[in-house]
Amino acid sequence: MSSSPSLQFILITGLSGAGKALATAYFEDFGFRCVDNLPPALIPVFAQWCVSNDIERAAVVADVRSAPRQGDHHVFVDDLQGALEILRSQDINPQLLFLETDDDRLVQRFKETRRKHPLSDQTGDLNNAIATEREALMALRERADKIVNTSHVTPRELRQIIEKTFVEDANGDNGSAQMLVQIESFGFKHGAPADADLVFDVRFLPNPNYDPQIGHLSGHDQPIIDFVLREPLTQQYQNHLRDFLGFCVPQFEREGKAYLSIAVGCTGGRHRSVVLSNWLAAHLREQGFRVGISHRDIARPRASKSLPNNGTADNGTADTASSNGASSDVHSRNADAKPERDS
Repeated sequence: MSSSPSLQFILITGLSGAGKALATAYFEDFGFRCVDNLPPALIPVFAQWCVSNDIERAAVVADVRSAPRQGDHHVFVDDLQGALEILRSQDINPQLLFLETDDDRLVQRFKETRRKHPLSDQTGDLNNAIATEREALMALRERADKIVNTSHVTPRELRQIIEKTFVEDANGDNGSAQMLVQIESFGFKHGAPADADLVFDVRFLPNPNYDPQIGHLSGHDQPIIDFVLREPLTQQYQNHLRDFLGFCVPQFEREGKAYLSIAVGCTGGRHRSVVLSNWLAAHLREQGFRVGISHRDIARPRASKSLPNNGTADNGTADTASSNGASSDVHSRNADAKPERDS
């Protein structure tokens, strides 16, 4: 049986209209040999062709269009999962990239492009087609190495995600020798990232936004950093984060996870979450992990300067912390990272 330690093989799948064509174009830019709409039965054949021709990077798009007959989307999913197992039996370790988008954005995109959804003839309605496809692909989504929700991702940001996840530090063992930990700060008032594996809520920490001397600054500025990190509650929380992530992150990497998304949220995403995200990124790098960081909401307008009732909580939001001081919400992986260069 052929061995292919040097072949990096990416399988791109996901919802129709989520940006698979654009993602494929970026993979081509990065030197991948790409094939679109390949039937699952031919994926192992293509992979072996790549090995025989000393091609080191390849990407394949397979989605409901690749079903043997219109409406056989469940057969397609089973066939694709079978193809993944065949690849592994051939000593090829495929990485699965799953692209998705919120329903309202998908409807808007199909209306703007006047393209027909692949399942429209079967379901008779665009909304039903989207729902049917989303449900059919759930098993693939659960197996994905990386999920990207492109609802609010610009083309430039999608390119950065692909580069950071699949291209940077690529080497003879498919670039997956070390898991990438992607940290993202955000503001809960703008919605939590849909793709985060771990979400930490830091809204219980004192809020510098209401300090008239420094509230206009961001979490990159030293007065804000000092304000947040000098608090005993913050220091206690940092200790708990060190212990929690010191245990969890190595376990994720040992499991073979290629990408771990950590989101840190405050109210507006400009102060506390930025400070804690930068600190966390520096800490994990010190521990030897490969880390990327982005600040989704740091450029948004500053929130109202009015002081909330207790001077720390945000606009009456009830924030809870566990008894040990580490308030964290652990969510199932969904999708929507927006990595940038390290800040």
